[in-house]
Amino acid sequence: MNGRRDRLVQVMLDERTVVRRRPEVEHERAIAIYDLLEENVFELLEFAEHGPYQLAISIEDNRLGLNIQAEDGAHLSKVMLPLSGLRSIVRDYFMVCENYYAAIKKSSPSQIEAIDMGRRALHNEGSEMLRERLADRIRIDHDTARRLFTLVCVLHIRG
Repeated sequence: MNGRRDRLVQVMLDERTVVRRRPEVEHERAIAIYDLLEENVFELLEFAEHGPYQLAISIEDNRLGLNIQAEDGAHLSKVMLPLSGLRSIVRDYFMVCENYYAAIKKSSPSQIEAIDMGRRALHNEGSEMLRERLADRIRIDHDTARRLFTLVCVLHIRG
């Protein structure tokens, strides 16, 4: 097993507000969690010696909640981030994704590629914003930020 401390070993989403998601969304969620657990950089700066970590992600009162525990389940920290700014990127990302899925059915490969480039750019923008907002408390790399942003998007889907 990987002996690094700066990593996540478990990721959970707060499913209390979820009724049921489309199969495509469930697939994206499952892939993001799988990829995140396979390879990530995640270090709670105040408790770096207590890693690896378990992470529970939630949305509470218009804020992103990251409940962080040690591998043995001991509570370490709860980081709360305002969703302002991030919410508009999530909304734009959803809109571009809808256009992308519609384009797959009827558009040319070049049109699909152009929409996909826009989708990836928004995903990167949201990931970087998340990474910057966490930087004073949690160190994550680019790929970890991308996968966490995917999970934040999944939490925004209601049913």
